Amino acid sequence: MRSMTDLSSAPRAQQSLSDRTEPARRKPDWIRVKAPVSKAYHETRTLMRELNLNTVCEEAACPNIGECWTKKHATVMILGDVCTRACAFCNVKTGMPRKVDPLEPEHVAVAAARLGLEHIVVTSVDRDDLPDGGAGQFVKVIEAIRRETPNTTIEILTPDFRGKMRPAVEAICAAGPDVYNHNLETVPRLYPTIRPGARYYASLRLLEEVKRHNPLIFTKSGMMLGLGEERLEIHQVMDDMRSAEVDFLTLGQYLQPTPRHAKVEDFVTPQVFDAFGSVARAKGFLQVAASPLTRSSYHAGKDFAEMRAAREALFAKQSRAAGHQHA
Repeated sequence: MRSMTDLSSAPRAQQSLSDRTEPARRKPDWIRVKAPVSKAYHETRTLMRELNLNTVCEEAACPNIGECWTKKHATVMILGDVCTRACAFCNVKTGMPRKVDPLEPEHVAVAAARLGLEHIVVTSVDRDDLPDGGAGQFVKVIEAIRRETPNTTIEILTPDFRGKMRPAVEAICAAGPDVYNHNLETVPRLYPTIRPGARYYASLRLLEEVKRHNPLIFTKSGMMLGLGEERLEIHQVMDDMRSAEVDFLTLGQYLQPTPRHAKVEDFVTPQVFDAFGSVARAKGFLQVAASPLTRSSYHAGKDFAEMRAAREALFAKQSRAAGHQHA
């Protein structure tokens, strides 16, 4: 098995579908997490069921669910629990989704208020069946949260809105989320097998489009490691993200949800994640989260506060430099 630090080896052959039924590899010690048992975990779960809300924490089998829900942090997944795509890494059900729930925006806002959230993350399944790809529901959710709990900062994690990206992004940016996240997920070479319904450069264009509409909205994107990507490919994705002015990068270990999903090619060590994090910071990201258990919304509130402070410090530095030039 090649190491992530091996630069000389040729790219891996693309994985065949038949390979996906191989048994999952044993997780190393640094991946293991405690089972969720706390009172706060059960209270969060009860609230989500009471409001008929789905969470990506449950649907994607996130390893951090115990820690996050104990702190009453939850990532709400709107537009149902059935996705119109079938990505090789994702545990969310695929099929024909149900009708959009008109009460969902208000329920999300109520959940944010009752949990006392300072920062909420809202994501969704892909809804290629809807004329706007589901963008209108994101807008309604943002507006409902602003009415119900105006001090809560809002982070959205959207699909690529294939074939309707520009009007979707324009509508969502006009609603004014604080953070717009869209994950590139993996390196371009692996898209045909890992993310076959999407296109790498279309996802990059979406992130660029957000900044074009409103440069003050923070943009965020993430990758999973351990799918067979090479180190220089990861560096190139970082460069592509910075060219699109992405502010925040997340890097986490891919974990195989079931034997039918893409297999884990490498368990990347915490030390290698640290090294990638250092490279990313040197490339100019305002905020970087890189560890085996990092997920898009893991510690999102704390990371948002740090990212906002980093941008304020950068603006202050630029302002001082401009003042010296005019002195």
